[in-house]
Amino acid sequence: MTKVTAQMSVSLDGFYTGPRASQDTKGWMRGPEAPGFFRVTRWAVDAAAWRERQGFAGGERSVDSEIVEETFAAAGAYVMGRRMFDAGEVPWGDEPPFHAPVFVVTHRPREVLERQGGTSFTFVTEGLERAIDLARDAAGGKDVAVSGGGELLRQVLAAGLLDQLDLHIAPVLLGEGQHLFGPGLGLGADDGIELVPERVVESPGVTHIRYTVTGRSKLVLDDRGASGELVGPAQAEQRSAL
Repeated sequence: MTKVTAQMSVSLDGFYTGPRASQDTKGWMRGPEAPGFFRVTRWAVDAAAWRERQGFAGGERSVDSEIVEETFAAAGAYVMGRRMFDAGEVPWGDEPPFHAPVFVVTHRPREVLERQGGTSFTFVTEGLERAIDLARDAAGGKDVAVSGGGELLRQVLAAGLLDQLDLHIAPVLLGEGQHLFGPGLGLGADDGIELVPERVVESPGVTHIRYTVTGRSKLVLDDRGASGELVGPAQAEQRSAL
């Protein structure tokens, strides 16, 4: 069954890049985002499977490389934000690493862009859900991979469309930058999005954690530290009236 999945590399304090640069995404590699981004993704860049996908030689044969290879093999189509596409269009070159249809969520229409190696970019102006529906149809029974950026991933989570999240946690503190999670999820004071850890893989440079996303739930008040009893909203109201 086709799942909607996402991969994201983050620092130990939850940043996936350095501080956000200006709107000139073409030159982002010279701005404040790039150092943090390349630090948290170093594990992938050093992996043989990633380098082979980019057409480069070398790289390490390791569990990290196996995870990169697994990730590419599972995806039948991709969804990404326009800002990520704009930043990657030139560096990806004539043969981007996706080798599958990519659907770009955008407000700016553009003709379908065909690239070598089976990659195509379709620009979807009808919204996130439409892009995911198109990606499902194109995935051929494989997964739909949300490939970023972080803002788009938050939108997918908030909309309840994500089935699986793989976090790759690099052992570094960036101190500031773009947080993966935060107010953009649209959660109230008594709301949460529940995830179940399914797999943990450790390597010297990164910890890989796979979660199944089970969806929104209401948070439960808990006074077990005081009396050993769980207190729900109704019981709390009764106690306050005493």
